[in-house]
Amino acid sequence: MRDEWSIQQIAKLAGTTSRTLRHYGELGLLPPSRVGGNGYRFYDTVALVRLQRILLLRELGLGLAQIGEVLARETDERRALEAHLAWLRREQERLMRQIASVQATIAAGEGGELMAEDMFDGFDHTQYKDEVEQGWGAKAYRDGDRWWRGMSDTAKAQWKADAESLGRDWLAAAGSGIEPTSPEAQALAERHVAWLTGIPGTPAADPDGDVKGYVTGLAEMYVADPRFAANYGGEEGAGFVRDALRAYAEARL
Repeated sequence: MRDEWSIQQIAKLAGTTSRTLRHYGELGLLPPSRVGGNGYRFYDTVALVRLQRILLLRELGLGLAQIGEVLARETDERRALEAHLAWLRREQERLMRQIASVQATIAAGEGGELMAEDMFDGFDHTQYKDEVEQGWGAKAYRDGDRWWRGMSDTAKAQWKADAESLGRDWLAAAGSGIEPTSPEAQALAERHVAWLTGIPGTPAADPDGDVKGYVTGLAEMYVADPRFAANYGGEEGAGFVRDALRAYAEARL
């Protein structure tokens, strides 16, 4: 096993430049292990581990000043790397789910069936934080986020399965030619409202909330927002769901 590497060798191994490594040294982030008589810089295995940490922290979006603070505070290299390894494994799982989601989208484009829930599996749901807070308030987001994060993997899988089943039944009903006010469509609307009621943070889950206004407003969004309309086969299918939910809300809520 080698004891040290030159700055050029390290730069090549790490996919960076000698200039960058010298800059890290000037900032005190990565001092060379040894400077030769000719002024050449050399780095040992301890320095390599430190460089790995620097590059990992850069991947997280930290600036060099912040990285310096982290390195000064977290001096136990092993513990720090174990914590980062745990994060990387979570990212790996999330990326694999994203890959599966995109593969499902491609397959659907080749004639398969696509559900919007599958399209966004593995993507960070917090990207819609501002949208949810604007529509229903910060408490709605906090409650819903706490509920989702607190669910077991089995519970999340069951929730997604229920959502997919409901979506498939809506698609079938919309394509069958029945009226939105028919008993079959109204039974689906009842299931849909019950499903919404089970999501904490929404007005549908609040006994004192405006459930009718929430359901009818959401029904309009299904048509207006292509992301929602895609769940029901497009604008026409979403219009069927909207009309069925509106009729149910007027009669029952």
